[in-house]
Amino acid sequence: MGYQAKVVDDDLNEVPRGTPGHLVVRGPIGCRYLADDRQKNFVRGGWNVTGDTFVEDADGYFHFAARSDDMIVSGGYNIAGPEVEAALLKHEAVQECAVIGVPDEDRGMVVEAHVVLVPGSDPCDAMAKLLQEHVKTVIAPYKYPRSVVFTDTLPKTESGKIQRFRLKQALSA
Repeated sequence: MGYQAKVVDDDLNEVPRGTPGHLVVRGPIGCRYLADDRQKNFVRGGWNVTGDTFVEDADGYFHFAARSDDMIVSGGYNIAGPEVEAALLKHEAVQECAVIGVPDEDRGMVVEAHVVLVPGSDPCDAMAKLLQEHVKTVIAPYKYPRSVVFTDTLPKTESGKIQRFRLKQALSA
């Protein structure tokens, strides 16, 4: 017997192809956290829950969307933070960025971009609007950041990986 994979909702029900969901995998060798509370989160019903959001296409191929905790559900749409970041990084004024979801009364969450501009760029309302319009031309318009926060630096690990969780923590501080 080989490995099996599928894309599921929060209750491990398979979602229709083309719909984002959690990737789960099972096979002869699986993931197991012995004597660890994480076991109940990452292994459910014999399936290893990867923590990644994928979409299965019509041909049965799986496509990575984002880490599940980087997905933003806004107005019923699933928006992958890394996709918005990639669109922003295509703009010449953006040096680096990080995208998170922030609570919103009307939409549940909205996309918020934390942006470090290249030297000489002006962090103003006009620049925020320019970046929002840019994203709308690169990816689906509903994915644009409704909030743009300009910053001099982004929180990072010693190895340089952006710590989005610290941006999220700052919201509740």
